[in-house]
Amino acid sequence: MKKILILAALLGAAASASAHTGHGTHSLFEGLAHPLGLDHLLAMVAVGVWSAAALQGARRWLGPAAFLAAMTLGAAAGAAGLGLPGTEGAIALSVAALGALLLAGARLPTAAGLGVVAVAATFHGLAHGAELPAGGTFAAYALGFGVTTTALHVAGLGLGRALRQAQAWVWRTAAGALTAVGLLLLVRA
Repeated sequence: MKKILILAALLGAAASASAHTGHGTHSLFEGLAHPLGLDHLLAMVAVGVWSAAALQGARRWLGPAAFLAAMTLGAAAGAAGLGLPGTEGAIALSVAALGALLLAGARLPTAAGLGVVAVAATFHGLAHGAELPAGGTFAAYALGFGVTTTALHVAGLGLGRALRQAQAWVWRTAAGALTAVGLLLLVRA
């Protein structure tokens, strides 16, 4: 419980979502730092938490794998010039949707949960790829945000295991808070 409260305090103190403007997108290190914007951080940790709660055994990796695959495809599409209006709003909405996914937990069929994860990841990827300037190095930047995304998923898996041990109200409170933050981000977008 103490770890959960510390994590909640750190997330609450995190800077607001500035993940898609005003930063470099040329290098591995910039890619490593990119997912640490509030919207990305919350979404990626939430995928791990949901996977730990809703999936059993080795299947727990399906959520992170689906996210990474869809994010990579979205990033490649964004880097190729595909842009969708409202991507920032969709990213904020994805945080709220992942909060709702946490509230649904294992009651939602696995395929539907993975679908929510993949759609969220696609929008995150589109934003990553669209930020790559002409002449930027997509491979190094993508490797960077892929590594950090994986680390955040692993952290989410650990947090999810801890939350499964906690009382139900702790789980519902965390999921509700994530949904509320997503809606606040949507209002700001």
